[in-house]
Order: sequence, then C-alpha cells, then structure tokens
Amino acid sequence: MTANAFISLLQGASVTLIISLSGIAIGVPLGLAIALIRWRRVPVLSQFAAVYVSLMRSTPAVTLCLLIFFAVPTLGIEVGAWTAGILTLTLVTSAFNSEVWRAGLLNFSREQLEASRAFGMTPFLQLRRIIFPQLWRTSLPGLVNEATLLIKASPAIAVIGVAEITRAATRIGAQTYEPLPPMLVATGIYVAIILVFVGMQRIVGRYYGPGSTA
Repeated sequence: MTANAFISLLQGASVTLIISLSGIAIGVPLGLAIALIRWRRVPVLSQFAAVYVSLMRSTPAVTLCLLIFFAVPTLGIEVGAWTAGILTLTLVTSAFNSEVWRAGLLNFSREQLEASRAFGMTPFLQLRRIIFPQLWRTSLPGLVNEATLLIKASPAIAVIGVAEITRAATRIGAQTYEPLPPMLVATGIYVAIILVFVGMQRIVGRYYGPGSTA
C-alpha cells in the first residue's frame, strides 16, 4: 500500500468516527427520552414510541439510509449524504439505546421511588437526583456495546456515497487491483476503534460502574 492509500483510509476513519459519534451523541439521550415515555406510560406517546422502536429495530440500516436519502427530498426537504448518514445512525441507535435504558428502568427499585414521593419529590426531581445517577451506571455496559455495534454498522452509509473506512478500502482495492491489503488495514482500524471504546468503558466502569464506591 502507498502512503496516499493509507492517508485515504485514515480520512475514511475520521468520517466514520465523526458520523458515528454524532449518531451516538444524539441517540443516547433520545433513547433515554423514549424509554422514559414508555416507562411512565405517557398516553398516546407511549404507543407511538413502541411502534417507533419496533420499526427502527426491524429495518436494516442500509434500507433506512437509502429511504432517508432518496425519499425525504421528495417531500421538499434537501438532505445531504452526511446528514442522511447521521440521521440513519441516530434513528437506529436511539431505538436500541431506549431498550437498554428501559431495561434499567424496569429493574429500578420501586421502594426508592415510593420513598421519594413520600418526601414530595416531583417526577423530574426523582429522575435527576435518584433515578439517573444509578441508571446510567447499570446501563453503561449495554450502551457501550450498542455504540460498538453502531460503528460496525456504519458501512451502511457507504451506499449513499459517504467515503467512510470500508468505502475507502474498496475504492483503493479497485484502483490497485489488490483488495486484500486495504481491507486488512481497514479491519485493523475498526478493531482499534472498538478497543478504544471497550477500554474507555472499563475505565469508567471501574470507577463509576455497579459495585464501585465512587
């Protein structure tokens, strides 16, 4: 592989990271909001959220990406490739994140909630001072796992022309007629990114995870 090919792969890696991290940054709090709506059984919104989660979990990322990129402009809304990619990953990960958050909420101690109500806490105050500080610790491993799955699913956005890692490797292989070297390097980059995520989870989990004293 030439230096230029390696630089192209690093550029693809930066695109993968930017779009994936954008999806994660929006999808994690959005998933929490969806989980809270279902957990609180908010009328109408709860049913809508359940349908949304089912649809997003059952739709392949590639199909969703093509649908957003080609269908949304027919409504008069211009959507660029990057925007469609971020929107796709956000929608997908928010649905899976909501299930991670909801599992934590369903296992939350009812005694603590009843005690906080006895002290006159509002639902928002319960969430901020009692639920969330414990919930994010128990949900952290599941959220990191979903983040790694999202990064591995990010090549789906290549179908609309976004030059992420896999597309960059494919293009280099087509130009040089040697597809194996760029694919091996691309695989190594994916592994390195995932290992960084897992390492960060272990560090955070060590200090703030379940059973920690921090």
